[in-house]
Amino acid sequence: MTWTSLPDWWWPFLFILIGGWLATDVWRFLGVFVGGRIREDSEALVLVRCIATALVAAVIAQLILYPTGTLASSPVWLRVAAAAIGFTVYLATGKRILVGVAVAEVLLVIGLMVL
Repeated sequence: MTWTSLPDWWWPFLFILIGGWLATDVWRFLGVFVGGRIREDSEALVLVRCIATALVAAVIAQLILYPTGTLASSPVWLRVAAAAIGFTVYLATGKRILVGVAVAEVLLVIGLMVL
């Protein structure tokens, strides 16, 4: 089955609506419904925070160690150094995310221009 196998123009939009919106919004609505009833220090919420943090860390590690596009042509040491220095600046500035990200990005851009 392809996008053009059905003659109706609207069926891809229906597919996107059902597959994209409905499938994810069910979990969002469930989170809002259940989230108001869970204590902030409950084991379930601690588990959810741990899993979310681990997923973000895994995505960042994948972007640093196995990048695509222009970043893939940069040396690994440059990517790791920019991330480490950005994280250090983030901690040194009182956990200001934008400052840490900006420093890491500037270092990476300068490193790419020099190399």
